[in-house]
Amino acid sequence: METMMRRTLDFGTPLPDGWRELTSSEDTAYWATFTDKFGELRPGVNPESWPAVVESVPSVTFDLDVSEPATWATQMDAVNAEALRCFVTKFTDDTDWIVLNWRHPGYALDVGVHALTPDTEWRVPVHPDGDYYIFTRPDLSEGTFGHPWEQTLCVFGPRLVGSLGQTLATWLPIKRRDGKPPA
Repeated sequence: METMMRRTLDFGTPLPDGWRELTSSEDTAYWATFTDKFGELRPGVNPESWPAVVESVPSVTFDLDVSEPATWATQMDAVNAEALRCFVTKFTDDTDWIVLNWRHPGYALDVGVHALTPDTEWRVPVHPDGDYYIFTRPDLSEGTFGHPWEQTLCVFGPRLVGSLGQTLATWLPIKRRDGKPPA
């Protein structure tokens, strides 16, 4: 039996409900704001360039490194599902998010619509699967930063650290808190 994962594999498909591609000027403006807040993105496959951004306070960064493909796939689905749950339940006043995808188009995402759409796919997953992915509030106060080569997910902002950060900490190893290795 084939398992249907909630992610998009074919970018030739129409956008799922709740997703809108950012205009070029919107994308550029969000990346500029991201750089102002978190520093210039330092992409790299070598540990010397990690972390790839300045991790804010508060934040918690999780180690996603697993070698078993089935474990990786289920971890990806679980992280995406838990992130969506926290995005929807902790931000009931405004369900709009911005999704930045390094060197690819960014998106505006209504997580409420996404959550209510049966069998919907993620255009970009929260769990990094080969690129740098950022899910953030429009003001960049809360969100996640996925690093594909370090295999980490940084959760930042007080509401997300207190919700998504708390639940992920029950089963994922913590690599850094507030940008520093745990004591």
